[in-house]
Amino acid sequence: MELFSEIYSCYYQVLRHLLCSQQEITIQKIRSRICNEGFAESMLSIIPKLESGEWNLFTRKGDLYLSKITAPFTTPLSHLQKSYLKAILSDPRIKLFLDRGHLDTLNDMLAPVTPLWQPEQFYYFDQFIDGDPYDDETYRHHFHTLLQAQKKCRYVDIDYNGPTGKRVHHHYIPARLEYSVKNNRFRLIALKNIRRGNMKLEILNIARIQHVQPLEKTFPASIDLNTLIRRSYYREPLTLHITNQRNALERTMLHFANYEKNTVKINDNTYECRIYYNQTMETELLIEVLSFGPMLTVTGNERFLALLKKRLQKQRALPIPDEHKLSSSNGFFR
Repeated sequence: MELFSEIYSCYYQVLRHLLCSQQEITIQKIRSRICNEGFAESMLSIIPKLESGEWNLFTRKGDLYLSKITAPFTTPLSHLQKSYLKAILSDPRIKLFLDRGHLDTLNDMLAPVTPLWQPEQFYYFDQFIDGDPYDDETYRHHFHTLLQAQKKCRYVDIDYNGPTGKRVHHHYIPARLEYSVKNNRFRLIALKNIRRGNMKLEILNIARIQHVQPLEKTFPASIDLNTLIRRSYYREPLTLHITNQRNALERTMLHFANYEKNTVKINDNTYECRIYYNQTMETELLIEVLSFGPMLTVTGNERFLALLKKRLQKQRALPIPDEHKLSSSNGFFR
């Protein structure tokens, strides 16, 4: 295991909880813990390394595993971790999640540390340049309000400008905040009450919110927001086959991290990934699949395949000079 990984920090937390347990546990319980605390695809990375002994963290007695580490144990930050955190503090998006007091404390603690990178060292070649105004005080206030309302299970009153300019005013349940890498924007997955007590899912761009006010009204903790979101998905998920060349599996998992998905290994070099989505996500998901490259093969569903073929046909019909003609797009679907 690497000493530090900003990508797999979730894995470290899962393993920390497992290692703190001083009781013998079965591989089934380990799987259950990983599923509850990690990502859907976490078992693809963690379980084989534990079973093979590559991560020599447990003593194995038949079907039982016992932690080799005595709890409690401390894990002080390495210089690399501090350098990484210092670099993160230079990202304007971090201000959306931390208040001024937390930022000042962290900046003081990390004052002598050199950041691992500077923002100007990165060039995003496949990202829209008109992203959200992260330094705008009003935008940050709206984001903080939604984040706190989500944590406290409170309704919010939102005044919103739609893409067509139509003004919308409604009470919403802030179910989830998501970030789009391609658009460089945050959006709110919100639920609102409609006829007969049913819920309707809407996606709102944070930058289009004109005003947001938390309400005293709360929704019961018994309401499963994830279940309500899943009900909006199409019956058939998008099914991708991933050829794991040039680290394609890891890149795919990161690329589609904001979607609910399930990934299984088919053979030594191929994985099947099922992505669950609804109509509001469809266009962006289509563009993301097309931009990823030939390491992905779309095998279903039929609706998505039809949209994919139609978009490729439109692209091929565009008038472009002979010397710049694109190569055949075979491999994206079959």
